[in-house]
Amino acid sequence: MERVYYGGDYYPEHWPDGIWEDDRKLMAEAAVSLVTVGIFSWAQVEPRPGEFDFGKVDQTLDNLAEAGIRACLATMTASPPPWLSHQHPEILPVRADGTRLSAGARQQFCPSSPVFRRYAARLVDRVATRYADHPALELWHIGNEFGCHIRECYCEASAVDFRRWLAERYGTIDALNAAWSTTFWSQRYSGFAEIEPPRVAPTFPNPAHKLDFHRFSSDASLGAYLNEREILARITPDVPVTTNFVGLVQKSLDWHKWVQHEDIVSLDSYPDPYDARSHLEAAFGYDLVRSLKGGQPWLLMEQATSAVNWRTRNSPKPPGTMRLGSWQAVARGADSVLFFQWRQTPGGAEKFHSAMVPHGGADTRIFREVRELGQELASAPQIAGSRVQADVAILHDWNSWWALELNSHPSDDLTQLDAHLAHYAPFFDANITCDVVHPSHDLSGYRLVVVPNLYLMDRAVAANLRSYVEGGGHLAVSFFSGIADENDRVYEGGYPAPLRDLLGLRVDEFWPLPEGGSTTMHLDGTRAGASVWSEWIESEGADIVATFAEGPLAGRPAVTRNEFGSGVAWYLGTRPDPTVMRTLFDRITAEADVSPVLPGLPDGVQAVVRRGGTDYLFLLNHNSVPVTVSLPSPGTDVLTDPAPPSSEVDLAPYGVAVLSGQFGKDAR
Repeated sequence: MERVYYGGDYYPEHWPDGIWEDDRKLMAEAAVSLVTVGIFSWAQVEPRPGEFDFGKVDQTLDNLAEAGIRACLATMTASPPPWLSHQHPEILPVRADGTRLSAGARQQFCPSSPVFRRYAARLVDRVATRYADHPALELWHIGNEFGCHIRECYCEASAVDFRRWLAERYGTIDALNAAWSTTFWSQRYSGFAEIEPPRVAPTFPNPAHKLDFHRFSSDASLGAYLNEREILARITPDVPVTTNFVGLVQKSLDWHKWVQHEDIVSLDSYPDPYDARSHLEAAFGYDLVRSLKGGQPWLLMEQATSAVNWRTRNSPKPPGTMRLGSWQAVARGADSVLFFQWRQTPGGAEKFHSAMVPHGGADTRIFREVRELGQELASAPQIAGSRVQADVAILHDWNSWWALELNSHPSDDLTQLDAHLAHYAPFFDANITCDVVHPSHDLSGYRLVVVPNLYLMDRAVAANLRSYVEGGGHLAVSFFSGIADENDRVYEGGYPAPLRDLLGLRVDEFWPLPEGGSTTMHLDGTRAGASVWSEWIESEGADIVATFAEGPLAGRPAVTRNEFGSGVAWYLGTRPDPTVMRTLFDRITAEADVSPVLPGLPDGVQAVVRRGGTDYLFLLNHNSVPVTVSLPSPGTDVLTDPAPPSSEVDLAPYGVAVLSGQFGKDAR
């Protein structure tokens, strides 16, 4: 990319034809360089089965090309037209309780439906053939937010597809019975034809059945995506392809599998302005999508200029915070800043969702901030293509997430996202950059690897962790990890069986805390708070760093450290309070020789470096008050008029600075 792209979703079909001249003027003022076109255009371009009218799309792309604006062209399949579900109601998705959902919103299709896939393929073939050589075409956008509303479908087409998927996975029904532990509750199957999706049942469903249905559902949506991807690859093999993932709350899709079929990873990000720490969760999501393709720059496909429409209460973004959040994404590897949407629509379900051009038009606070940000991004094209490096890896796996949050576990309070953020926060606050990688990833390049939770852990992953520590790595593992194999069968021989020698301990019993409960530990001569969980731990060689201070576990290990091979493995048998977690990880990072991007920064100031031919240091002030940052070496702010390099930077409230220079190399 020649610059950081700027723009958003463009829906000219919502407006009279004469609106383009005003759009052209305002897009030029805001330095818009890329817009997404056609996401919800199926009903416009195919108003009746087999009758196509591309006139509006033709004119839109021609206008963009004339203005020098590139198009991320959608395949238009995200929302089927009413005639399709009217003629083929069998494409509509079904809930676990048997309720068939209706048309009238969006994503009203079963991803396994052969009828939906056939009609979608016909449309995509027409779109790709028509616009393959259009000068505005920059990349393809397949569907939109797969798995956002339809995470799983339980219809008969899904049941047939699920049985096919199971037969491919297991080969024989005996292998499935063994993996699913079907001897329990007399659930043994005599053939794949007997298996249904895990619809509503009298009590707890088979957890392995549920886990495989999560896997299947992700693959079913991926199959719908690939149905379109294969057509684009045949007609336009040189045009890159993406689809937009939905924030970090998207539990439904295994992104690690999906990105194997994407040229560029895209993310929609909507942190809540009411949450003073929402930028923490956003940063974790950015680190995750950046890591999915080994640090390749990614696209921020959607965000809001101000308020959204879909929360119970929708706060606007205070002045300056839209700019701050946009630069935060760029700092963590984004090569685009795009919004939903260009113009705020006057009707429909998202009419109160903010836009680059609000209902009030150009003479508004929002558009002034949009214009200023666009011009600012355009002034720093050299940032595009540079990369973020990290010394710390946090491990994340969708299979383990799905399994962790099934029922019949020791505590419903243990959730994957909370575990991730509790362990990510100390690094974020210390300005230590993290990658977020799959547990099977090559870990040898990291100084420290953190496992907030991997309840599900196959033996290959356990071997990967052992090899990493034996080779000199530093590992920190939190509770309820390494408990079950890939089929959700508990390892025998004491928890966590595949990691016992690595950690130098055995967990005999889980002692989850009551709702809202807490406990305390003795750590470094002080009494420290903890929550969520506790355990009966027996040391088998590990050094005891902290002990529980109260209750039946008083005096027993709570935090341990074990030397293994040339490395060190830490274990947390509870969740320390945030300040205690920070203290503990400060100790662990120091021992692992992990340093912050900049030491001694004021609280609330974020520092990240992107590296290319030049280092780019991003300083972001998440405080509502100004701060001053001292630099170890002078840098030149690329967002301001030419000025002599400085060793001191003043950041306004919610202020941003991007400095070029040499800010040290992260040895990896």
